[in-house]
Amino acid sequence: MSERTILHVDMDAFFASVEVLDDPRLRGKPVIVGGTPEGRGVVSAASYEARRCGVRSAMSAARAIRLCPDGIFLRPRMERYAEVSGWIFDVFHEITPLVEPLSVDEAFLDVGGCRRLLGDGPTIGRLVKRRLLDEIGLVASAGVAPNKFLAKLASDLEKPDGFVVVDPARVQDFLDPLPVGRMWGVGEKSAAVLEALGIRTLRDLRLADPVRLESRLGAAFTRHVCELAVGRDERPVTTDREARSIGHETTFAEDIGEREALLEVLDQLVHKVARRLRRAGKLARTVQLKARYPDFTTVTRAETLPEPTDRTDALRDAGRRLFDGQLDRRGRPLRLIGISGQNLVDREAEPPSLFPDPDAERSRTLDAIMDRAADRYGGKAITRGLPRRKPGA
Repeated sequence: MSERTILHVDMDAFFASVEVLDDPRLRGKPVIVGGTPEGRGVVSAASYEARRCGVRSAMSAARAIRLCPDGIFLRPRMERYAEVSGWIFDVFHEITPLVEPLSVDEAFLDVGGCRRLLGDGPTIGRLVKRRLLDEIGLVASAGVAPNKFLAKLASDLEKPDGFVVVDPARVQDFLDPLPVGRMWGVGEKSAAVLEALGIRTLRDLRLADPVRLESRLGAAFTRHVCELAVGRDERPVTTDREARSIGHETTFAEDIGEREALLEVLDQLVHKVARRLRRAGKLARTVQLKARYPDFTTVTRAETLPEPTDRTDALRDAGRRLFDGQLDRRGRPLRLIGISGQNLVDREAEPPSLFPDPDAERSRTLDAIMDRAADRYGGKAITRGLPRRKPGA
């Protein structure tokens, strides 16, 4: 069995970085997202300038103000962060279908199957970071390692804009000097117990008497940390293959009412959904359209297809039928539009048609060409719609 290659990618100060992306005047300033200048609420995210003052996520806004009186406090814009997160995960899915989201700005990628096409793990890791910066304008930290634990540990070591590679042949050299508090799942209380036992580094933990540890930490937790101390983690990357739906949506900076402009955006979203379906080996029985109006009223409309599909043209046609036939806009502009494939089935479980449709076969061939181009050159190489626009473009 070949050595796994896992990337852990974590966007740096994500919410604050999106605010700077949208307002470059904030660059270099202590940006604090969450809470209010009056000291109510908690901090959701802080730029690295604010972190240098001691501000941290989940800290009370009142304390953040005391630590950073010149901080610029901004209310969270969750819809905007979700939109940018969608762009980030588009990049991930264009690299590999094996993507496990951990949050809106963090994921594991299993890139072992991409090495022949894209290069070794470090090369792919640098590619991901470069694409996130070039296409979206955001900086990420990444770790490359043979398993999820090591990759996450590596990505946290040199933030911001970090890039750490764990050599599979030197895992213990990488782990031994690290403090026990760096371990995933070891909180302040557990770290304090370990330090009280004289265990300050992962080397100390690796060499400790397990019986003594069990008496203080319990058998299950002791087994867990002792496995991690030697870099052992067999957990697989969990992907969209288990998903019941695959979709994309976008929130507009300004409400859009023109039909053609909305359909262009819808076509772009369909392209992303279709590509993810194909990469996950899924077919959609149902297409659902989602729309949100300026007053935040949200409506959904769905159509069950004659047969399950992952074809871009079939999904696009269904989306357009829903838009024109069932979405009662009455001339109102939209704030958000989205589309998803639902009631998914495995492609391999569907029997082939006894009477193949030549048009459908041509469409599948075109989809395959587009997918290969996107695999090699990135998602913007060929699209059936508008290219992804950067914020402010």
